[in-house]
Amino acid sequence: MVAAGAIGTLMEYYDYYLYGLAAAVVFPTVFFPNDNAAVATLASFGSFAFGFLLRPLGGLFWGFIGDRFGRKPALLATVIGMGICTAAIGLTPSFASLGIVAPILLLLFRLLQGLFVGGEMGAAATLVIEHAPVGRRGLFGAILISGAGVANVASAGFMALLGAGSASFFMAWGWRIPFVFALVLAVIAVVLRSKLEEPEEFKEHTQAIELGHVKRTNPLKEALRHPKNAILGILIGLPQSIAGYVVLTFGLAFMVSKGTQAQVGFIGTMIVGVLQIFAAPFWGWVSDKVGRRRFYIAAAIVFALLLYPAFALYSTNVAVLIWLGMVVGFVIPGVAMQGTLQTMLTEMFDVEARITGVNIGYQFSNMLGGFAPLIATALSLAFGSIVPIIVFASVVVIIGVVATAYASFRPDVEDAGRLHTLA
Repeated sequence: MVAAGAIGTLMEYYDYYLYGLAAAVVFPTVFFPNDNAAVATLASFGSFAFGFLLRPLGGLFWGFIGDRFGRKPALLATVIGMGICTAAIGLTPSFASLGIVAPILLLLFRLLQGLFVGGEMGAAATLVIEHAPVGRRGLFGAILISGAGVANVASAGFMALLGAGSASFFMAWGWRIPFVFALVLAVIAVVLRSKLEEPEEFKEHTQAIELGHVKRTNPLKEALRHPKNAILGILIGLPQSIAGYVVLTFGLAFMVSKGTQAQVGFIGTMIVGVLQIFAAPFWGWVSDKVGRRRFYIAAAIVFALLLYPAFALYSTNVAVLIWLGMVVGFVIPGVAMQGTLQTMLTEMFDVEARITGVNIGYQFSNMLGGFAPLIATALSLAFGSIVPIIVFASVVVIIGVVATAYASFRPDVEDAGRLHTLA
């Protein structure tokens, strides 16, 4: 069950980290050629952000499917769609071959990718948390983010391995291989998820509907019937949504602009991924011990405090120090937030609207995360300094901290009951 949930998270982050790496070092040349390298990078990161536009819509659509018809159908559909769309990106001809049609196709596949990714985390997190033992939801939910760590290693490892050879081969064909490999991941995910069983809580709710004890409700309407948590869920997710994309995605473009070889960034991303595999469950376990609200607030504040030292290390052009900056900036605070968020969101909604509620918070907040590299690049070009980026991140953290302090959570205890009375 945990493996079936984590494989989808692996695919989600594999697709997006891979696209982020390619957007930083490949797509400016292949799809957005421009005499001004900064403009080409800005356009490339714009396409990266573009993929987040349909994620909220996908979250609502697949949330409806998962809450109304079952967690399993939603989980199967999302991995199939993600695999096909990611492979299609890898097979898209270059600007030199098709002209303006090439970036248009890239954006189309990126949009569709976002539509399927939008339903993944809510369904996977709900499935895992509903199956998790009492008092260990944080640990089990965080294992999903271990899948993201594997994705980091796989995406960066592929790019580093293929980028170590001929530059002409890498820019023409090499970068495409990891994207097409997403089809293999999709097949593995379908095999794992075909064996899933619905959680007991969901089966009991479905049975109550069939017996006429409760009414069948619209998941979105039910999630919004008490709008406080729906709104706060979005705000809570903001700090974690920008952490990886500022520290790792924009960070790669930043260090390359300072003269560092892209290979250094790829290897650093692999190191981060390996550490994330083990750090995420550890942070989830800590959240079970100290409380998720308190832990998430602390992690968000630490992220804001460590962002400047991380970028100072990026500016050294020394590989070991750059890798240290990636660990300091992301593995400590970023993984702590990511490892906690999905469990917190599942505890903010009742069973009949849980996937929808998680997707509202996770996908709408991650839409800002998708624009974070673009925002950071624009601020860097406008001011010639990383200070405005630190200010931007700090404002986001303050919003997330206040929202976390005021949200309502279902306690992680036996027979916790409902947050709200079912209509």
